[in-house]
Amino acid sequence: MRFHRHISASLGEAAGHFPALILTGARQSGKTTLLRHAFPQHRYVSLDLPSAAELAERRPADFLATFPPPLLIDEVQYAPGLFRHLKVAIDADRHRAGQFVLTGSQKFTLMRAVADSLAGRCAIFELETLSAAELQSGGLPMADQLPRLLIRGGFPELWRDESTDVTTFFSSYLATYIERDVRQLLNIVSLRDFERFLRLCATYNGQLLNKAQIAQAVGISAKTVAHWLSVLEACNQIVLLEPYFANVGKRIVKTPKLYFCDSGFVAYL
Repeated sequence: MRFHRHISASLGEAAGHFPALILTGARQSGKTTLLRHAFPQHRYVSLDLPSAAELAERRPADFLATFPPPLLIDEVQYAPGLFRHLKVAIDADRHRAGQFVLTGSQKFTLMRAVADSLAGRCAIFELETLSAAELQSGGLPMADQLPRLLIRGGFPELWRDESTDVTTFFSSYLATYIERDVRQLLNIVSLRDFERFLRLCATYNGQLLNKAQIAQAVGISAKTVAHWLSVLEACNQIVLLEPYFANVGKRIVKTPKLYFCDSGFVAYL
């Protein structure tokens, strides 16, 4: 692995104490590369493969017999029915740490499944895209490349091959994100409306969030804006930063600021 991810030590420590470990993060943020490097002894299966996802969802007992622990399961959100069987497998040998390592790019789906089946049995981590320090660990001199870093962002694929065109990469990333994650999580009549909403959100990056203005500009309700924002959060695309006040009540009611998690993606939008 070219870049040293600062979260690696924490993952290894947690795997020594918990039966299961879950790593969430945006698509292509480097989850699979990191975990396959950190846990080379684990069998690997990706539920991005429809056949594997169908086996895990429809015949979870057969799936776990075919892929016994220690096991790394990629994109586990595609088989929500698997989680109860993971609980049974863990409880059969509760004191065995590091049995299952799971990844997912849809935090909302994962957290709901964890709350139902794996509460108290797993450690949960979130992976961001590459930081400047992590890029520097891969031999890239970041001190004089801040403008370039801001434009390219931190997706590992853009730095493994620096000849990769940024616009081409993010155009493909956006199309994949909307088609796979958004279509699955939302019942949207027009995906074009969601893309317009996403691009408009990018203009609010680092600013106070005005849901009413976004709703009016896109032609949707304020309730829909709130719902779509929750999906962007669940897919690790944005963070809504709540203001700090000594008065806790003010923290709750005051308007948050919107930040995209990756500078390159928001620059593209």
